[in-house]
Amino acid sequence: MTKDLANSGRSMVRRPTRRDVLALGGASGLALGLGVRGAFAAGAENTLKIGFVSPRTGALAGFGETDGYVLELARKSLAGGLKIGDKTYDVQILDRDTQSDPSRASQLAKALINTDQVDLMLPISTPETINPVADACEAAGVPCLSTVMPWEAWYFGRGGKPGAPSPFKWTYHFGFGGGEFFKAYVSMWSSMETNKKVGVLYPNDADGNAIRQNLAPGLAKAGFTIIDPGPYEDGTTDYSAQISTFKKEKCEIFNTFPIPPDFAAFWRQAAQQGYTKIVKIAQIAKTGLFPAQVESLGDLGYNLATACYWHKTFPYKSSLTGISGVELADGYEKASGKQWTQQLGASMALFDAGIAALKASANPKDKAAVAKALGSLNTVTMCGKVDFTSGPVANVSPGPIIGCQWLKSKPGSKFKLDFAVVENATDPNVPVAAKLVAYNQK
Repeated sequence: MTKDLANSGRSMVRRPTRRDVLALGGASGLALGLGVRGAFAAGAENTLKIGFVSPRTGALAGFGETDGYVLELARKSLAGGLKIGDKTYDVQILDRDTQSDPSRASQLAKALINTDQVDLMLPISTPETINPVADACEAAGVPCLSTVMPWEAWYFGRGGKPGAPSPFKWTYHFGFGGGEFFKAYVSMWSSMETNKKVGVLYPNDADGNAIRQNLAPGLAKAGFTIIDPGPYEDGTTDYSAQISTFKKEKCEIFNTFPIPPDFAAFWRQAAQQGYTKIVKIAQIAKTGLFPAQVESLGDLGYNLATACYWHKTFPYKSSLTGISGVELADGYEKASGKQWTQQLGASMALFDAGIAALKASANPKDKAAVAKALGSLNTVTMCGKVDFTSGPVANVSPGPIIGCQWLKSKPGSKFKLDFAVVENATDPNVPVAAKLVAYNQK
């Protein structure tokens, strides 16, 4: 294991330095420092280690942009320790950046398991991050909870079989799946008159293959004609063949699940070749989730339709921090000067659910007890309900995906874009703020 992997992103409860000791007045000061809630004196049996793994740099960096702020809130909430039963545990959150590399994600997970000896793993965002971490945890017998990727890509992409018992004992996942996308897309697409021809651009990766298998057939049964030129490889630079097919078929609806750089390349080529003038609904996922990605497209970003796994208007509070969605978003904007993103709520929800499972385990140092607590977890997070007792398959708790659209902000707004909720089929508790606008209505 390299020094880089051992130390990257390491962060834990601060221990007194020599300078601290001197400042406190020598040995007596050290004794005083050690007396504070016993945190500094806590042994391994009194310390809980949580591994948080996400892509903060690389092609998927948008997912990790808000990590620092959420981690700060989580650490602040846990600074006084976590009381479980009659015992209070010191909590250390060890955050790691995968650099958007699945191989690195696997290495980081193994280091957190074998060297840092984490008690719970919390990987987040996309199969490229979550699946290799979950696989490492499953092999090592370490409880793992994840979110922000289609659950089918997590479950079936890692070896689960339809109708067969779950092969997973240690790993759990919550959040949206093909069923939620189906409900949101049908709700959105039915709100506008189109020829119902859908040009789909699905990559040859875990997300693309899961969506092609689990979402596209349902859309076809719902009356939409799916025009699929076939899977493409991540990193493709020329999309002329696909664009030609979509133009020939006059696909007024476009749907894709690419990594962000691929969509930017495709959409610019689509504009140059005249396809965007045909498109009434440009429905994107995995990319276009965050304002910076959409702003980078310039005028081509306005009116893109997407979906959110969390919006600041979700009517739920964080069970860990007690803050509301609006408070989370406003706090981030004030601290960073940047527009809020849906990742804020998802990352917060992961900590909400993870801490709830540790509390429910009764003995958080017993990995089997924590895994069992995950399997029976039924709680409310900032993203809404997480319930592993009634999922579509074992080890999975489905969650909402809400239809949204990137609109040009009104004059005087601090930011260029307004992220408006346009439908709420998967969670009627979320308020709808606007009607879907045609993409080519500029």
